[in-house]
Amino acid sequence: MPRAVWNGAIIAESDRCESVEGNVYFPPESVDDAYLRPSDATTVCGWKGTARYLTLEVGSSRNEDAAWYYPDPKPDAAAIKDMVAFWRDVTVEP
Repeated sequence: MPRAVWNGAIIAESDRCESVEGNVYFPPESVDDAYLRPSDATTVCGWKGTARYLTLEVGSSRNEDAAWYYPDPKPDAAAIKDMVAFWRDVTVEP
């Protein structure tokens, strides 16, 4: 079962993930929101839409904008609506 780990904490774990462009997207209910902090950062993908970012905080360590999701994706990306993906030193284990 895939899981996302950062700074010794399991941030997300699920067997219902989606893989898009080499990124694993976790269902929102599988992500431990105790580690998530809001961010104002956004990016735009031509076919997925506007991504919103989240900062991870584990203990006293912060990983700025290390997670993202698409709250209102374009039709071709509807399968990943609200699902969370990670980068910036977050390890996604198979």
